[in-house]
Amino acid sequence: MSSSFASLKKNSKSQFDKLVTEVQKLNAPTQGSQEDNRLWKPEVDKAGNGYAIIRFLPAPDGEDKPYVRIWDHGFQGPGGWYIEKSLTTLGQKDPVSEYNSQLWNSGIEANKELVRKYKRRLSFISNIYVVKDPAHPENEGKVMLYKYGKKIWDKIELAMNPEFEDEHKINPFDFWEGANFKLKIRNVEGYRNYDKSEFEPASALFNDDEQLEALWKQEHSLEAFVAPKEFKSYDELKARLNKALGLDGNPAAARTTAAQATTPPWDDEPATAAAPVAKTMAPKPAPKKSLDEAFVEDDDNMDFFKKLAAEE
Repeated sequence: MSSSFASLKKNSKSQFDKLVTEVQKLNAPTQGSQEDNRLWKPEVDKAGNGYAIIRFLPAPDGEDKPYVRIWDHGFQGPGGWYIEKSLTTLGQKDPVSEYNSQLWNSGIEANKELVRKYKRRLSFISNIYVVKDPAHPENEGKVMLYKYGKKIWDKIELAMNPEFEDEHKINPFDFWEGANFKLKIRNVEGYRNYDKSEFEPASALFNDDEQLEALWKQEHSLEAFVAPKEFKSYDELKARLNKALGLDGNPAAARTTAAQATTPPWDDEPATAAAPVAKTMAPKPAPKKSLDEAFVEDDDNMDFFKKLAAEE
């Protein structure tokens, strides 16, 4: 057993407190189009239902966290699609966030409607071990990357911070005291729903540390997804935004694009690009949060979106 893996096992409990702190930070106010075959994607049947069992894995060797959080924007304006990672992921200023603030502060209702169309989407990426994948059994036993939205993240966070005293805290990313996650996808009134997804009782993934270490060494870098080189510069993003929306730098010009701007379906939304804004884009209550935080969409799959853009 390598010294670094032995350290991972020895410190797995103490690292849990650190992980809880990092998760709490996420709640504080505040990539290319080619297919990545390392990414695992749950598949649904014709009825829109799917099932799989996965295990979230610890942070890769040399990295601090078992996940990365990514903000991005995706919408279509009269000048084309805007599909870009947000610089707010790196804690930097982003032109779309700034533009949304200008629209919102204008006090014009039509502009507020645009803010709901242009808001950020939230996703996470983690390493997982595929325990069971009925749709693609060839994935079983593999270490893969899983991009998921806030609905799944809420399940993880609840496992770490249960609501009731008789429920035991677990670190879902732990080899020894973590738990398998049963991913249950349902089609509820045309919406993709994850409510029935749940963690199994805590247990070691394997009882053989050598086997666990071998899996650990297969994990993929997560920090690579949020490396500065993966993001366009502020000026590049601003130019792309102006082109997509047909802007001259004046927020008032966007009022004429309200009927033209479209957004694709996201997690828990109807599988149609014509999803009614009033139902899918309504702002969530978010006291003491910034405007950008108040309008948060979660998204665990950009495939549909990219296909739309590619068809133009």
